[in-house]
Amino acid sequence: MKSTFRGRTRRSNRSPAGTVVLFILVLISALFMLLPVLYAIGAAFKPLDEIYIFPPRLFAHNPTLKNFQEIAALADTFWVPMSRYLFNTILICSVTTLGHLLLSSLAAYPLALHNFPGKRFLNTMVKWSLLFTSAAMLLPQYVVMSKLKIINTYWAIILPAMQSSLGLYLMMNFMTQVPQGLLEAARLDGAIEWRVWYQIVMPNIKPAWLTVMIFTFQAIWNTTGTTQMTQLIYDEKYKMVSSLLSQIVSGGTARAGVGSAFSLLLMLPPVILFILCQSRIIETMSNSGMK
Repeated sequence: MKSTFRGRTRRSNRSPAGTVVLFILVLISALFMLLPVLYAIGAAFKPLDEIYIFPPRLFAHNPTLKNFQEIAALADTFWVPMSRYLFNTILICSVTTLGHLLLSSLAAYPLALHNFPGKRFLNTMVKWSLLFTSAAMLLPQYVVMSKLKIINTYWAIILPAMQSSLGLYLMMNFMTQVPQGLLEAARLDGAIEWRVWYQIVMPNIKPAWLTVMIFTFQAIWNTTGTTQMTQLIYDEKYKMVSSLLSQIVSGGTARAGVGSAFSLLLMLPPVILFILCQSRIIETMSNSGMK
């Protein structure tokens, strides 16, 4: 195997046997990741008697659309109209995604392209914050939001998601690759920092902010009834479409097929969005140090 780097051709040190072993390991890993997705797709079209059969089957022997038809029938039994859940989902996802993009890019600009006292300390804090899960931050977030009196409002979900450090980290790493000469030329032409940010920096890091938008949308879309939906929002009129899954499966085994069909529908928007923008995500990861 040969590769070209700076005009020179060099041979890979990996043997053919090593390449085969590596390929097999990657194939096995891909199968482990693909099987749950295939099973979720198959379960959505299975009749109820096939869902609990043992050993489980990957695909339905007698596929049916009855599970999807029952979702439409159950829509009339939900605690609030389906249109309200859809409105909440669109509102929360849109405001959170755009707000997180704006805040993370504004914060990353000085951290990546300016020198000031405490910059190294702040960069270290951003990296350390990536180690903490959302569950570890739930209690202090609840205390802060209780003081702000925003419990059981849209802001109970929007504000914590907008201050996620992953988007800030990606923006910082990508902005460091913007040529300093380009920024200095803009400043010499009279551009203020705001103009340098939105006319020079942001267009040059388009893959990064598209990736941040996708990750933020996916995280908010998958917010279920385990954390924010129950502890921060308890009024149904403020909840998202994803919270309907808990209502559906609460009907017991008789609604297992409906729950599988609804889970498949919840999977589609993030998957479609990722497929449309996957090249941007790969470019961002390859240039951000997350390899």
